[in-house]
Amino acid sequence: MIASTFLFLPGIAAVRERQLWSSGILTWQTFLETCRIPRVSGTWKTHYDELVKAAQEQYERDNPRWFAPRLKTREHWRLYEWLRPRTVFLDIETAGPFGDVTVVGLFGQGRMVQLVRGETLTEARLGEHLSQYDLLVTFNGAGFDLPCLRSQFPRLPLDHAHLDLRFAGRALQWRGGLKQVERQAGIERPAGIDGLDGWDAVRLWNQWRRGHDPAALERLLAYNAADCINLEPLADLLYSGLRERCGLDGFFNHERPALLGATSGGL
Repeated sequence: MIASTFLFLPGIAAVRERQLWSSGILTWQTFLETCRIPRVSGTWKTHYDELVKAAQEQYERDNPRWFAPRLKTREHWRLYEWLRPRTVFLDIETAGPFGDVTVVGLFGQGRMVQLVRGETLTEARLGEHLSQYDLLVTFNGAGFDLPCLRSQFPRLPLDHAHLDLRFAGRALQWRGGLKQVERQAGIERPAGIDGLDGWDAVRLWNQWRRGHDPAALERLLAYNAADCINLEPLADLLYSGLRERCGLDGFFNHERPALLGATSGGL
């Protein structure tokens, strides 16, 4: 998908990008090989060519951080297929609305890591784990998780591309919080934590902090793990929906490779 994206070019919005696709310009390489493009002057074509060549070079260097600031955040979903092997699904728990971060959960490459306040959660350790990934996937992370982390850990490097599934879902007319969206997607939770919400997470943390109840901490960590792990199938589903919505695949004459199992590239 990313190699068919032209939204980083000045003046190119979604409608204009779709016009390029409909005229047969489906990839960066095709753009460079096309001498004249309707409604693009020779001067602008030269400028665009320089930017497209830069994008190709950064893609070949495997440098997604070149793309993140050049795409609007709502378009970071276009990086998902390329970066899926280096994606971390992140969720935090707090001691209340925008209170102290109590648990940070990170699920990536099939591994679940949980950092707990007062035990394993430090800025250095969290930064070390995040440095292994190039794309963050959250649900409402733009409005909650990332502001909380930046407030508590001001030196934490958070320059990753970011796919917020709350807004991806809204673009596809999916409404509600994470639990409601999971139900719409047919994603289930373990029986022991089904029905728990963020306020339950606060209560469980207080039970652990005040009474050192190990069962409360275990349940809190199970809840946080589900919040992280369930983001992966949800991201796959929403990415496919957004890709279908943008209409790119309808302009190709061949079938694209399946997302699952892809390791790089896209189209």
